Parts: sequence; C-alpha cells; structure tokens
Amino acid sequence: MRKSREILLRFYHDPAFSFERVEVCYTDRGASGDESCIGGNHIRALDSRYMEIENPNGLTPIPYHRIKKILYEGIVFWERGRKDGP
Repeated sequence: MRKSREILLRFYHDPAFSFERVEVCYTDRGASGDESCIGGNHIRALDSRYMEIENPNGLTPIPYHRIKKILYEGIVFWERGRKDGP
C-alpha cells in the first residue's frame, strides 16, 4: 500500500496530472464531522512530515497521519485503511 505523501508527490511531479484537480480530506477537530477537505491549489508545500496548506488564518501544517483520503477529479485515489486503489 502506498503512503499518502507518495501519492501527493506523484500528483505534484507527474506531468500527466494537474495538482489543482487533487482534493485532500483530513481530520480537522472542530470542523463539521471532524473533517475538512482542501484542493491542491491551496497546498503550498509537501514536507517530509506534513503538507502545508493555505487558509484564511495563514499557513497551517497538516501531518500526513491526519489525511483520510485523496481524490483526483472527484475519484477516490487513496483512502486510509484501503488496500487497493484505482
């Protein structure tokens, strides 16, 4: 099973994909359903331990272990605990 960071790096670097079409959903305590989702156009950095997102409060690090799923063009490409992929 590939890790969320590996999937994000592939979407970012592979010219076959447009990173703006990526959506990442992650655990966000206090948000509706304790989950938030953000588009690739708001991801500013893919560090070794976290992704850095831009939001109205500035830049926020989101550790990879909080990522629940990664979608590309609305299709789930990676989901925590899922063994297979598209």
